[in-house]
Amino acid sequence: MYTRFFGLNEKPFSITPDPRYLFLSERHGEALAHLVYGVTESGGFIQLTGEVGTGKTTLVRSLLLDRMPGNADVAVVLNPQLSVVEFLATICEELHIEVVHNRGSVKALTDALNRHLLGAHAGGRRTILVVDEAQNLAPAVLEQVRLLTNLETAKQKLLQIVLIGQPELRELLARTDLRQLAQRITARYHLEPLSRDETASYIEHRLKVAGALGEVFDAGARKAVFRLSQGVPRLINVICDRALLGAYARESRRVNARLIRLAAAEVKGELERSPWLRRTAAAAGVAAVAIVATTAWWISERQLETPFVEAAAIAAPEPEPVVASEPIEAVETGPSLQEQLQLAADVTNLDYSLAALFELWGLEYRSGSRSGCDQAGDAGLACLYQRSSWTGLQQMDRPAILTLVDDAGNDHAVVLTAIFEDSAELSIGGIRVTHAISDITRAWFGEFMLLWRPPTESSGSIGPGSTGPAVAWLRNSLAAIDGRYAGTAARPEVFDGELERIVRRFQREHRLEVDGLAGQRTQIIINSRLAVAGTPRLSTPRLARD
Repeated sequence: MYTRFFGLNEKPFSITPDPRYLFLSERHGEALAHLVYGVTESGGFIQLTGEVGTGKTTLVRSLLLDRMPGNADVAVVLNPQLSVVEFLATICEELHIEVVHNRGSVKALTDALNRHLLGAHAGGRRTILVVDEAQNLAPAVLEQVRLLTNLETAKQKLLQIVLIGQPELRELLARTDLRQLAQRITARYHLEPLSRDETASYIEHRLKVAGALGEVFDAGARKAVFRLSQGVPRLINVICDRALLGAYARESRRVNARLIRLAAAEVKGELERSPWLRRTAAAAGVAAVAIVATTAWWISERQLETPFVEAAAIAAPEPEPVVASEPIEAVETGPSLQEQLQLAADVTNLDYSLAALFELWGLEYRSGSRSGCDQAGDAGLACLYQRSSWTGLQQMDRPAILTLVDDAGNDHAVVLTAIFEDSAELSIGGIRVTHAISDITRAWFGEFMLLWRPPTESSGSIGPGSTGPAVAWLRNSLAAIDGRYAGTAARPEVFDGELERIVRRFQREHRLEVDGLAGQRTQIIINSRLAVAGTPRLSTPRLARD
């Protein structure tokens, strides 16, 4: 619709992975180098992970189209939610291997694959298996993947395997029962979002590929795109595409920051909100901002000589949130959330937010020691770092570190500690303040990290093929939540088809992704429904907890 208006040959920000538009940032270039290394060396695994929308699939398509060795045969599995037999059959189909007898037999499929690999090796050809969305592989299928690397000659492996997936893949491969597979991974790379400068270059690159001759997005627009997308390519594409449509509707040949904000608000399904909206519970915020500023000054003067939790306690008493049946109108001169974030910039880093989050769990965080997730693991907790909506956070019902972005584009790590009707309580640098949810969501673009308590030693997904205490816990917990989720299995420690149907029903009724796999979010919500003792909750205001 807008392409002719801007002199473009095609839409530059389509979310369809197109290798022609591949933008090799420093991170993407390194990731592609790992993949190329993997397919040109013999044997083992290559692992590429990254958040949703960071460009993994585009990299893989570029690899397959332009950088694959000429003597390579490639099998690509795009839908890994398969049984062991289905997975092997898919590989055979991709490699055009005929299995005449016993197509439903793992042995028959493996034998046919082995014969093919030996023949290809004798003919000087390499065979490569690429598995996309590998975090969805069931443990039994992953074990079969490991067994495939046993197909070898005396000198080298016959099959090179590339696993592409979301960050959950790393957690899955960290399971004790999958350590043999993890040990065979010869190269790992985690794809990060783009930086601010890379985001601007990415936008210009895609416009030039589409035929743009001049500047379409001004400097303010490019900066706003980064702030609102946090450098995730898919979000950049969605926002920029909508902004171009908005500019076309206004007959404007330049896209500015305001158009970007309007486009992002449309994408989020919200109307743009004025920064001068009145806030609820501002009385607590007015008092807290002075404390936050004092704490930041006091700590900087002491050069962080005193541990954060002690410093915050010495600096000032913790203000209580204002809980009222009717919203309290803010004083017009009262500080906004944006002002508080900028005032407390020195104490809104990850160390301070981890200290506040650990305190809610009754733990002490030691800065400069091991990572926060490692320290949490010592207490039987696990980290979950993802993107979500506000509704998703409410559903998981756990305090969480949120990444908020101020109007200058700076990141701030704060802790969401409680949710009321129209407002929420934040810990900013260890000081509790209350703001309207609308104000918080304007500064938050989905990134969060929370702690949760896995039912067993492993925090990985529980799905078809899983066995053991984690499966028994899943089955018993679902039955305890609602009798409708009770099963009749004779072997409660085996994840069978009946349990998969029950999990799917639970996910459907709780508005989760319906995949039949009890991942971390599903487990967290099960724990929330069970009201496990000793777990801090967002739905329980701090006054009630104290």
